[in-house]
Amino acid sequence: MIADRMASIRPFYVMELLARARELENSGRSIIHMEVGEPDFETPRPIIEAGMRALDEGYTHYTPAAGIPELRAAIAVDYRNRYGVRLDPARILVTPGSSGALQLVMSIVVNPGEAVMMADPGYPCNRHFVRLVSGEPVTVPVGPESGYQLTAEIISREWTDNMRAVMVASPSNPTGTLIKREELNRIYRVVKERGGILIVDEIYQGLVYGADPFTALEITDDLFIINSFSKYYGMTGWRLGWMIAPERHVSAADRLAQNIFLSAPTPAQYAALAAFGDETQRIVEQRCVAFQARRDYLLPALRQLGFDIPVEPEGAFYLYANCKKITRDSFAFAHELLESEGVATTPGKDFGDNLPEQHVRFAYTTSMEKLAEGVARIARFVNR
Repeated sequence: MIADRMASIRPFYVMELLARARELENSGRSIIHMEVGEPDFETPRPIIEAGMRALDEGYTHYTPAAGIPELRAAIAVDYRNRYGVRLDPARILVTPGSSGALQLVMSIVVNPGEAVMMADPGYPCNRHFVRLVSGEPVTVPVGPESGYQLTAEIISREWTDNMRAVMVASPSNPTGTLIKREELNRIYRVVKERGGILIVDEIYQGLVYGADPFTALEITDDLFIINSFSKYYGMTGWRLGWMIAPERHVSAADRLAQNIFLSAPTPAQYAALAAFGDETQRIVEQRCVAFQARRDYLLPALRQLGFDIPVEPEGAFYLYANCKKITRDSFAFAHELLESEGVATTPGKDFGDNLPEQHVRFAYTTSMEKLAEGVARIARFVNR
């Protein structure tokens, strides 16, 4: 027997495309990867060297469930230096990736039958974590008029009696759009007035182009922050993230982490201490400049080919494109593009039920040279 909740847990459809792309590569085909949200840059060398030192020095045992004190303190210092926010390290829990943080927050705040509101399109795992604790994900269709984001007005309109929490992401996956500081403040007030909890996904924090970066902690302490070392610091395979919880929730989160994870990977935690050093900061900021240059190339190139991208993304490394002028079925389009031209993309089907057949996501997580080749191949495909 399989639990009933599994009926609503969808697969990552992009993984099917990725597996096929790998097959084609192994057969000798040239593949341009624009599908997976993983930076093509290697983990910065100072982090790798810190991880190797940790292994050499025997840091391979369990740590406290909430993470090593040195890393929690370093994260708190970074918030102070970067955003002027004074943060008690005791409110920071280091987790096995941001997925570990998401599992914790949903488990400690959502009761069976309670609802969590989120935007559609959005990162698919968010709704699945709600289902995992027998909650009800309420995915609200959003479009270019709101920057593909929930707003205070939308939340007020869609609020129901069983609503427990609202989750927003800035920058977002798959659209790369931001929530402005003033709007996030309004969102917090609306959620708070209704007795709800606000969860803010800041996983792509740092990967912001031309906008004023900020953290939701500048608005209030009374919310949950989800973050990760994966995207900005290029530590995807190290499986390390963190959660910042209101003080009243810390004990419950720590207690649950002890039971579910025991602790995040020990060598990864010691490696991550080097993420906040000057050399690493120079490296990741140079990479941020490179991502912006890729966006500035790919955005007009795709628009010229007939993809409709009405909102210029200001963060992350994605373009979420409406492809209805080119195809009526983005899922079939993604498969045919891969087979015919060797370009891997992600169909909208992975991000919710809001016109998924009309959308495809392009990740500019590959070199400028490969992006240019990818655009040439896409042009050849759509112009047939």
